[in-house]
Amino acid sequence: MEMNIEQEYKTWISALKDKIRTSQLKAAISVNSEMISLYWEIGADIVQKQVGNKWGSGFIKQMAKDFKNDMPEVSGFSQTNLYAMRQFYLFYNDKQILQQAAVISIETNEIQQNTNFQQPVGNLREDSILTKIPWGHHYTILQKCKQQDEAFFYINQTLKNNWSRNILQIQIESRLHERQGKALHNFERTLPAPLSDLARETLKDPYKFDFLTLESNIQELELEKKLTENISLFLLELGKGFAFVGRQYPLQIGKKERKIDLLFYHTKLHCYVAVDLKMGEFEPEYAGKMNYYLSAIDEMLKTDIDQPSIGIILCKSKDAIDVEYALRDISKPLGISEFMFNELPENMKSNLPTVAEIENEFKTFQ
Repeated sequence: MEMNIEQEYKTWISALKDKIRTSQLKAAISVNSEMISLYWEIGADIVQKQVGNKWGSGFIKQMAKDFKNDMPEVSGFSQTNLYAMRQFYLFYNDKQILQQAAVISIETNEIQQNTNFQQPVGNLREDSILTKIPWGHHYTILQKCKQQDEAFFYINQTLKNNWSRNILQIQIESRLHERQGKALHNFERTLPAPLSDLARETLKDPYKFDFLTLESNIQELELEKKLTENISLFLLELGKGFAFVGRQYPLQIGKKERKIDLLFYHTKLHCYVAVDLKMGEFEPEYAGKMNYYLSAIDEMLKTDIDQPSIGIILCKSKDAIDVEYALRDISKPLGISEFMFNELPENMKSNLPTVAEIENEFKTFQ
């Protein structure tokens, strides 16, 4: 009897905790929504005063002083931030843009677009997608994005991936919107919908390993090592959902042991992802070899709850027509992308000691 009461109490407490977390999240979203709406209205008022009353920009400086003197306990109304509010309003003050909204499900974090309502200028709907990310994120986007569609791409990605402001800045600077979903692939033919669309959006072209500075003639095994030594940054570039399984992952096929360069499991796609690194230009035989590896992974590692395994071939360069022909008769889902890293300048290479020279230098101290 006591055990039943104890279990009932634990269940009740667990349910209460979930309610509290949900309530806190709703409260945070509500507070952010109110603040973003206020900043929008202030930006609209500033523009109206400048246009309707022909005020110059000097009054914004006076606004900041008045706010500081009259409400010293309230932050967020500096001259810089007031200019940003004006920019925020002007950037999104477009009939088509103002008709866009999003309803965010707290339980699933899914974004549902709605473009069927009219919205008065000067106000934001409570469910507008613009109210769903923090002001600091908006400020970063306004400083770095020139086009509205680019800005909305990063707003949506922030909501889907729960990016911090620093991560958002990294993704914008890497031009993610130009790379995501751009890899050449055969997913429409080898994967069922909507999995094929999800897989397509998972891939980028090119992948940017800007966290590495290496000699241009680095070998594939050394590149693998450098990527796995920087696994956190590597996973960030791959994107949300990738979990690292292993490097040079062994597969016993018949009497021979084959090794996959890099093996991952994707928690959103629910499948294994094999990555093959090639330092040169794409060659057709790479696709056949990856097809072979994926057959082995599906046979040896894949379970009934897993989706078909996916292969990604990363090359220094590729010819699109060459890739198209190579993928034409491949039966496994496969994507081909380029990658880049920071190459060590030629004048620095000659000045750096080799491994042998460093070892000899150490021997002189022994």
